[in-house]
Amino acid sequence: MLMTGFWSLGIALQALLLVRGLSIGLGRSFPAFYSYIAYVMVTDVLRFITFRWYPNHYAAVFWVTQFLALLAGSFVIFEIFRVGLRPFPGAAKMARYLLLLVFGAVFAKAVAGGSGGFLAWLARTSVEIERDLRMVQELAILTLVILFLYYAVPFGRNLGGIVLGYGLFVLTIIFQFTLWSYGVVLPSIWSYVQSVTYFLAVVVWVWALWSRAPAAATGVQPRLEEDYKLVWMATRNQLERVLARLGSVARP
Repeated sequence: MLMTGFWSLGIALQALLLVRGLSIGLGRSFPAFYSYIAYVMVTDVLRFITFRWYPNHYAAVFWVTQFLALLAGSFVIFEIFRVGLRPFPGAAKMARYLLLLVFGAVFAKAVAGGSGGFLAWLARTSVEIERDLRMVQELAILTLVILFLYYAVPFGRNLGGIVLGYGLFVLTIIFQFTLWSYGVVLPSIWSYVQSVTYFLAVVVWVWALWSRAPAAATGVQPRLEEDYKLVWMATRNQLERVLARLGSVARP
């Protein structure tokens, strides 16, 4: 009964978040995030209906929707970096390429090992992707937070709320996988913990995104961009040296 209450209240809050965000124009500022919320809300309704009236099909519905949710959540991470690093195009470009490389490697690794029946493969693949992808997502969020703290870049309430809520939810899942790796399996408890954590994340999002509150202008762009250029030039010079050495070795 408690799980059903959180489930229903979470759906209602997500609907409120969507309606409010679209009405004040935040949907245009964070399209990936609001698409993610819309998808999760529809998924929650579909899972609830399946769980109550078609329990034999719940496993199939859960794993299919879970796999797609992981994809949608990855786009949220890209959007966090896109919005947060908008004043810093050089750093944003580098972050985008790194995220594409890492996320692509995680999905390729999980999909390449597919075998067995479709549902069994999808369940195993979703678990493997979620385990690895959540670690990457949390590391990406932590890196951005450290970067912003170091350069004194303000998040703003809107972006800061998205980062806080999503980071809290992902951290809970990572903690769950960590316990599993040590043989601690508490499925009945973790079903409640994840539901409560996501509910708290939605509460944070409703508060942070109730009105438009973009980050204030900052004067650190030249410093951050200059540091990015120094890193990029050092990396390029090192690659050129490596290629030159390889070329000299290859020549007879």
